[in-house]
Amino acid sequence: MSTITSAAAAHDAAGQPSGPPGTDPGENAAQKKSGKPGGARRINNWMRRWSWAVAMTVAIVITVGGLVILESGRMRIAAEYEIALDAKGATTRLTALAADLATLTADERAYQITPDASYAAHFRQSAARIRRTVATLEEYYRRKGDDAALASFAQVSAAAEAHIGTGLATLADPARGETGRARALAASGDDEILASALALLRLTEERRAQHALDASRADQRISTFCVGALCALNIVLFLLLFRNLGIQLDKQDRAQKKLITQQEELDRLVFERTRQLEALAWHLQSVSENEKTELARELHDELGSILTASKMDVSWVNARLKQSEPAMAEKLARALANLDQGIALKRRIIEDMRPTVLANFGLVTALSTLADEAAQRNGWTLALTVPDDDIKLGGDIEIALFRVAQESLTNAAKYAHASGISVALTLDEERVSLFIADDGVGIRPQDLKRTHTHGLLGMRQRVSARGGRIEIERRVPHGTAIRVTMPRARAADASDAAAHASFPVA
Repeated sequence: MSTITSAAAAHDAAGQPSGPPGTDPGENAAQKKSGKPGGARRINNWMRRWSWAVAMTVAIVITVGGLVILESGRMRIAAEYEIALDAKGATTRLTALAADLATLTADERAYQITPDASYAAHFRQSAARIRRTVATLEEYYRRKGDDAALASFAQVSAAAEAHIGTGLATLADPARGETGRARALAASGDDEILASALALLRLTEERRAQHALDASRADQRISTFCVGALCALNIVLFLLLFRNLGIQLDKQDRAQKKLITQQEELDRLVFERTRQLEALAWHLQSVSENEKTELARELHDELGSILTASKMDVSWVNARLKQSEPAMAEKLARALANLDQGIALKRRIIEDMRPTVLANFGLVTALSTLADEAAQRNGWTLALTVPDDDIKLGGDIEIALFRVAQESLTNAAKYAHASGISVALTLDEERVSLFIADDGVGIRPQDLKRTHTHGLLGMRQRVSARGGRIEIERRVPHGTAIRVTMPRARAADASDAAAHASFPVA
């Protein structure tokens, strides 16, 4: 047992972790030494983390403000265009009014020269148009609220109405109309004053229209500037956004690569530690088997010879005292029975430590004997399939297969409540397979995942340590099946292992 203890201590000394991979013991100290004050560092971290959010918020506010400015500019441009159109319409109506007044005067004079009904009809049409135009213009000036223009147009309207009244009087009586017209012209001014008033009103409306057009053009320039500024701002924001996105993606890529590197390093460490633990477990199993073999040899040689010699001596004394000392002979007979029990116990302990049948007769005979004894002991029906001739495998493989069969039959006897069992050993040029199945209650799926079932873990460890594979599954409709497949050892290894494992029969 000292070998096991020293191996475990050596493994513990070699397996102590020296810290996470890639860590520098002075890294934290360097960071503290070169780090900025806490407040400034927090502000810088906050700026790096939230600067894009602040920029986006400012951009949204500026964009919304620009849209509001654009909408108000559009409304102003629409109102200014409406003012310009109204002013152009008023200018056109004033021009038409001046033309109609001239036509009215011409029709009146023509009628005075030649009293023709067509001149009278044309005069009345012109008078109707003038009155409609005057009403429209008066409504326009009232809507605009321009008191000076409204007062000036009131004078024009009165002069036009007086002109129409004089003309109608002329149409009714040419002689009287001429007299009334002279009086009307003397009271309200001549045609030149009326034309001047109309020209002044037209000039005012043209200026109003030009002013509205100039204001609309200025608003258009402002709107164009706002659109350009918003476009430039959006382009800059998109560039900043994509730049920030690129930085974030680069950081994520670096972090992912770092995580992958750390994961690979951890996987490598786990793989190495797993291999070390598997090697240690196999070494401990080998040491345990060797120590069991040595202890079994010592029990067989030393204790066996002592018990045998004691039995011979007690038998000799018992034969001499049987007639003369019957009571003492009875005691000696009882001692002989106890010695026989001790010898049997010694043989059972030796068989548990190192099966002598396996060491002396091979795997086929050992499996057959193990299966027959288990079937007789538990009342099972046995289906045994093994090669006719014994086979020579490596000592490690033979003991691993035997221990797996021993553990499987023990578990079947404890938990399966089976009535029959099957054991089959097959082999080819490269591999050897062991199949054990029972018709009991069957293993539960959760039992296969439990980590404290040392029997199953021990079987898996024995098989995997020799490069084999073990499959444990629940049979349908009930029962458990265990299949072990292991590579065959070389012939030289097998012969060497058999030579070293040979064991005298007790």
